[in-house]
Amino acid sequence: MSEVAKIYMEKFGLDQRPFSLVPDPDFLFWSPGHRRAYTMLEYGLYTGAPITLISGDVGIGKTTLLHHLLKQVGEDITIGLIANAHGGRGDLLRWVLMALDQTTTPESSYVDLFKQFQTFLIEEYAEGRKVVLIFDEAQNLDRETLEELRMFTNINANKDELLQLILVGQPELRTLVRRPDLTQFAQRIAASFHLSAMDEATVTEYIHHRMERAGAERRIFTPEATSRIFGATQGIPRLVNQLADFALIYASSDDLDEVDGTTIENVLRDGVFFAGVLRLENAVI
Repeated sequence: MSEVAKIYMEKFGLDQRPFSLVPDPDFLFWSPGHRRAYTMLEYGLYTGAPITLISGDVGIGKTTLLHHLLKQVGEDITIGLIANAHGGRGDLLRWVLMALDQTTTPESSYVDLFKQFQTFLIEEYAEGRKVVLIFDEAQNLDRETLEELRMFTNINANKDELLQLILVGQPELRTLVRRPDLTQFAQRIAASFHLSAMDEATVTEYIHHRMERAGAERRIFTPEATSRIFGATQGIPRLVNQLADFALIYASSDDLDEVDGTTIENVLRDGVFFAGVLRLENAVI
């Protein structure tokens, strides 16, 4: 933690940093959209959906929801989390087996890897455990990889499927799976949700929630400040965190007792909120 953050924490009576950019399930704010997205994650997981798909813009809170889900699953579910998988056919299986803590050898052929994977699924099933593969940043997967994943979901024992997939990614993921040549894949998606940005009222609640969670005993951000934060961030949680963090630094350095609209304007005027400015410029274009 930076020395600057420690200074504003002392200034505003906080016991931890409220607006970290690192996903933290302990700070999870249940906006209506996040609650619905998580409900669909649970629905897909516990009803045996072959494929569950959750999409949303960068910084919307998808990874935070995943980490919360991982904390809730019981011992009867084996989770493999894969982020930014890439490569060819055999590479995908290596990523998957590595996520499931299975050792592979460089000389293993695709057939060897698939047999190892299938054996693992059967053994887990025999022990009463279901296997779930979660792909984060799944918009980076190509058509061939998605088709390979669909074939994985065909592995079954009698009427029971041995594998479930959860795909989480940016909006391009939904565009990808709607391609005519991925119709069979799309038909296996039994649960899906698109997580949208927060509206102004929700952004206000979000800011106050995180401040209270960090130990604040009073409202530090004025209504004008939260309104300006919403306008500058378009309701994207990661951008809200970044701008609010800068605002606390500015207010502390100016020895202010609260963050007001002028504080937000000063942050924006100085250009330190680069990610938000870039997003707005791209939106205009």
